[in-house]
Formats: sequence, C-alpha cells, structure tokens
Amino acid sequence: MPNQSKHLCVVGIQWGDEGKGKVVDVLSSEFDVVVRYQGGANAGHTVKIGEKEYVFHLLPSGILQADKVCVIGNGVVIDPRALIEELDQLRKSGIEHEDNLWISDRAHVVLPYHRALDQARETAASAGGKIGTTLRGIGPCYTDKAARLGIRMIDLIDAERFRTMLQRNLALKNAELSKVYGGQTLEFEPILEEYLRYADRLRPRVRDISELLLRAEREGRRILFEGAQGSLLDVDLGTYPYVTSSNTSFLGLGAGTGFSQRRVGTVLGITKAYSTRVGEGPFPTELKDATGDRLRAIGNEFGATTGRPRRCGWLDMVAIRYAVQLGDIDALAITKLDVLDGFEEVRVAMSYQLSGKPIESFPTVLDPGLEPNYVALPGWKKPITDAKKLEDLPRPTRDYLQFIADESGCPISMVSVGKDRSATIQLRPWLEPGPGRAARGVHA
Repeated sequence: MPNQSKHLCVVGIQWGDEGKGKVVDVLSSEFDVVVRYQGGANAGHTVKIGEKEYVFHLLPSGILQADKVCVIGNGVVIDPRALIEELDQLRKSGIEHEDNLWISDRAHVVLPYHRALDQARETAASAGGKIGTTLRGIGPCYTDKAARLGIRMIDLIDAERFRTMLQRNLALKNAELSKVYGGQTLEFEPILEEYLRYADRLRPRVRDISELLLRAEREGRRILFEGAQGSLLDVDLGTYPYVTSSNTSFLGLGAGTGFSQRRVGTVLGITKAYSTRVGEGPFPTELKDATGDRLRAIGNEFGATTGRPRRCGWLDMVAIRYAVQLGDIDALAITKLDVLDGFEEVRVAMSYQLSGKPIESFPTVLDPGLEPNYVALPGWKKPITDAKKLEDLPRPTRDYLQFIADESGCPISMVSVGKDRSATIQLRPWLEPGPGRAARGVHA
C-alpha cells in the first residue's frame, strides 16, 4: 500500500553543499514543523532573501519563518556556543523566533576538549591521513557518543550532573591531549562556568522531541526533515574514511529523531547541476583546470562554515545513481543550474574506468586511478535566472534536465536558477524520466 504521509525529507545526494538550505526555506511555507536530524556546526546552510543572506550551522532553515516549529533532533551534536551565536545573530537581524525552537534532550554536546582533540588529531596525521575536517569537534563528539562517554543536553541543563560528568571526561581528555599529542591541557572551572551559562539560556528549549513529533503527526501537522552534509559523506555508506561522523542519508532520519522513516512520504534528493567537494577524499570528476576555476568563481564555491574553496567538477551520474538508490529518493531538486550559463558544452560522467577496465557501479573504494567516461551535451548562452517556469528555459537547458532525470531514473520536482528564494522553479507536475539508462532498469 503506498505511503500517503505528507511528511517530506530533504537530503543532499553529493558530498554536501548542494543548496539544501535554500530548498528547505522555499518548501517550509508548506509545512508546520521543520526538523534537523544529524550533523553539527560543521554544516552550513545558506539562505538568501532579497539583499540579506543568512548562514545556518545548527538551526533548521525554517527558523526564518515566524509560524514554524523548528526542531534539533537527537542525532545532531550541539555546540551550545555556536547555537547561541546563531540565535543572537538572527536577533540582530530582527528575527525573534527563539521561542519556536526545540532541542532534543538526547542530543550530545560538543565541548572545548572535542575541538582541541579534533585539531590535535588533524595536526598529527600524515599528509595522506588527513580527513580535512572543519576542526569543530564533531568527530570526537560522535566518538564519545559511541563510547558511551558523551554529555547530552539533558546532562548539560542539570548543573550537578554536568559538573560530575565534565570532571570525569576532562581528566581523560587532558591525559590524551598531553600524553598522546603533546598538547596543552584545558582547565575545568572556566569550561564549567561558561557552559552553565549556556545551559541557563537553552534550558527552556530542551525537551523530548520524539514525543513532540508524534503528537504533531497525530494533530495532522506536516513535518519537513532536513539532513546536513550529503549522502556520499555518510559514515557507513560514503567514501570512507573521507566522510563525516554521522549518517547523512535518509537512513539517518529515524535514529536522529526517534520518528520512524516509514512515516515519511517523500524523500527529495538535492544535487547541484555539477559536482563539488570540500576537504580531502576521492573526487573522480574533479577539474583541476580553468574550467574548474570557472565553476568555482561563478558558483562562489567557498564553504559556508569554513570559507575553504570547494573542489569543482562535472556532474557524476555514477555517484548520483548510487545516492538515489541508497536513499530511496523519490524526486530530485537541481540547484545552481544558472552557474552553467555560457558554457559551450556541459559534461556528465556516465561510468568510470580503471586500467582500461569499465566500472559502472559506485565502488566501495574509489581508486585514485579511476577515470570518468563522459558524455557531452550542448550548453546554453541565454542567462536563466529570470525563468519562472520550465518553458522559460532554453531548449538545451531543458534537455540537460531531462537527461539527468532519464539517467538517474528519478523525476525532477524543483530547479534553482539563482541564489534568491524567488529564483526557484517548482515543477507541477514533476519532470518524469523517459527511456534513459536507469529508467530501462540498468543501474550503475
């Protein structure tokens, strides 16, 4: 029996930075509750409204709308300092929506020793062993969570319990920092005082969010779930070890919220019209030439969290098909299509080869010697930012979108043609795949 739920999950299907923040902002007007379910302050969602640009690291993008309930799930690791900075920055912009925010009491807390260990481990790693983390302490916090050493929001807001747990953990972490990495140790009292202040600020916002979400469903409210990073950075199913420390695909939703994935009706996969990656790790379609530089410059491809330049390349259909399958994606949203304006041709990697041997499925290990096999499609000269509907786009642009739908086997429901919220085409009906490779049942 088909799932009739009106809930929706938005998830990236590349290496992150796909434009999920804008998509969630555009869609949130149709929903009552917006939920972030994994990741930490290592993520960055950018939303542009008119002349104002908002960058979120922990807050759900729905926080910009006064009538939305916004939730941070238990799968998120929360840096209280970063979260409060975001809330204060919004307040300075005239957005007083803090009362709309609820934080899972089970979410784990990022503490100063996590950031110190992140820095120490990256510094100590050999050139080939660096992951390229944001140094925000996310990995060490998830490590503590798995090792059952974590401090959760419910612990932070209980002063005596927090004191006891912090004292225990800091002794362990200081020993690691000094004896393993030769680094500076951290003092207990300053951390305790600082984080108890954060606890006072956030305490009214902390609650059991699983119960909140189930009640919202019973009351007939629509829920929009948003993931952070992208499916190819999933700790289990991504390009390990060059991944983040959480389940970034749709598969992370249930564990990150306590709300069953079976209750979610539609999964929307977000992909740029080309590919980018931040940090270390394999990237088969990376362009280390003038074309890559051009994509980076036009697309302003610099990390919202760190400012690092993103590596750029052509769209990788092998990776897209893999992410569509593992994430059970129902439809695609194509972002930054306007960045390709003016290219004589656009290219798409349809398969790989290694030492002359064809590889059509996305491998568990992406060998550095992998070479993409491309198809070239005609580019378009006319700027598309003013397009309001699919028919306004030049024929080569529409052909490119149809090609993506055909070869991914996945319909397209939304196209972003510019940074602003208004530069979005919602396709009703969706652009359905035709008799492409994937639609014929041949999957890479």
